[in-house]
Amino acid sequence: MIPARLSRTEFARRVAGTVPHPAPVRIIHLGLGHFFRAHQAWYTAHAHDAAEWGIAAFTGRSVASAEALNHQDGLFTLVERGPENDRLEVVGSVTEAVAGQNIERLETFARDPQVAVVTLTVTESGYRLNTAGLPDLDNVDVRADLDALRAGASASLTVLGRLTSALRARCNAGGGPIAVVPCDNIPSNGAFVARGVVEFAEQVDPDLAAWITANVSFVSTSVDRITPHTDETPDIVSSAGWLDELTVITEPFSDWVLAGDFPAGRPGWESAGARFVDDIEPWENRKLWLLNGAHSLLTFAGMQRGLSTVAEAITDSECRALVEAFWTEAVLCLPHGTEHVQYRRQLIERFANPRIVHRLAQIAAEATTKVQFRFAAVAERSLAAGRDASASARALAIWVAWLREGHRVEDARADAVAVAEASGDPVSSLITLVSPTLAAHPGFVGDVRRFLCDVSTIQKPYSVDD
Repeated sequence: MIPARLSRTEFARRVAGTVPHPAPVRIIHLGLGHFFRAHQAWYTAHAHDAAEWGIAAFTGRSVASAEALNHQDGLFTLVERGPENDRLEVVGSVTEAVAGQNIERLETFARDPQVAVVTLTVTESGYRLNTAGLPDLDNVDVRADLDALRAGASASLTVLGRLTSALRARCNAGGGPIAVVPCDNIPSNGAFVARGVVEFAEQVDPDLAAWITANVSFVSTSVDRITPHTDETPDIVSSAGWLDELTVITEPFSDWVLAGDFPAGRPGWESAGARFVDDIEPWENRKLWLLNGAHSLLTFAGMQRGLSTVAEAITDSECRALVEAFWTEAVLCLPHGTEHVQYRRQLIERFANPRIVHRLAQIAAEATTKVQFRFAAVAERSLAAGRDASASARALAIWVAWLREGHRVEDARADAVAVAEASGDPVSSLITLVSPTLAAHPGFVGDVRRFLCDVSTIQKPYSVDD
């Protein structure tokens, strides 16, 4: 008989056969969330040299997740949920979990020359950068962090502030070069974060900005693993006899493509399936447009049709047709030779997995920025190449219709959306918000207006009253 609760060591031995020993901290991670645990932590745990690479993981805002993970000695269960069954494993790559506000501990790790990598899982808007990729000086938290750093104190309110505090501590301690690895859905994310951090540091101390430019490598990445946010504890975990507060449910598929230098070393992530390439752009765009673009399209169209999950939306014939049309347009924007046929086939299978409950309402967060990078980017490239951009125009129209229906979710650009909707020409204003280039193209704007009148792709009719 399995006891009501096994010790952590007994549980790990029962499930994994071995007990992961804490590795020395050589990686700092900012953003202790579900995706980090299913992706970067998983890859590090599966690297051939995992015993040499422990992670100090810092939360974003929550203190509870750090306390829970430390209570479990850094161990958590990862459930790979296939269409028919689950596979369970214990992940032990997190050596220490820390509340994000504990900047003193962050700076201590950053000073250590043995710490070689900083990874981040941050939402598109979480960097607090404006559309030009510069620090948003209108944001009160950004200004507060700048004031703190200028006064010689540490910054704790924003990712930019925390990262700059850590890099300043390393610079002052002579800790040597280091790699920063953003793991998000922003195109050219390494260059994007590099510019934001250097500009932020320039506002504090030009010498610090110069040190960052000379000593910090910003690695670009494409990350891919569908990991819905859920607090469910699957039967396979509870029946094993362990009470895990931080179980992660994810899909069997995973992918990680990286491009950039690691001047102080890195784990052997390629032994866990990661790929290192010279040019990240084809891979990040393939994932951003085909996976993330489809997610957003399914969200806007699916919610208007009364659907609630990705699995429901992809099996809806109208939603599926929208996705297929957008993909046909998007793949023409990829460099010749970029594999997409098998990837698209895999995406359909992944989306249709009914046991991965990926809620459309969760995907809807930060919709404006997502539309900019997923729909508008494809439209701009299509028009620049002299090709048809009607599928992208339809996608933008469905977003506008979704807004008209009154959907309101967390969005850092919500105020700008409200201003655009209240303008004399809301359609043109909303398009301007995600792409001034598209807004200046009369034919494209006309297509968006025309598709707004086409009610065949949505459940309810919407009038064009602008």
